[in-house]
Amino acid sequence: QVQLVESGGGLVQAGGFLRLSCAASGRTFSMKAMGWFRQAPWKARECVAAHSRSGGRFYYADSVKGRFTISRDDAKNAVYLQMDSLKPGDTAVYYCAAKWTFSSDYYYVGANEYDDWGQGTQVTVSS
Repeated sequence: QVQLVESGGGLVQAGGFLRLSCAASGRTFSMKAMGWFRQAPWKARECVAAHSRSGGRFYYADSVKGRFTISRDDAKNAVYLQMDSLKPGDTAVYYCAAKWTFSSDYYYVGANEYDDWGQGTQVTVSS
């Protein structure tokens, strides 16, 4: 099991940007595929971005494509979500998630596929 701690959320005006960070404990981070999810009030948790364990394969939800960028730094046991051109519709609690996998080239977009979750960080975008 790995512990995940998100940071970087906050209040920003529409058009602004934020960079979320997720720090992971443990020595097996390189064996984890990573994902960023968000959940707005009264809505289901959705995957906004996912990163394969290695090999540089990515997924982005259509709603964030071209505005959000996921990256990881295995040397720092960290994954990041750069969020640009933010919109009020991006307002949600954002969660980092990790999945142990031997597959280096797959990313995962289903919440039930992930093993470990962070506590979440609030992102609020004002109009």
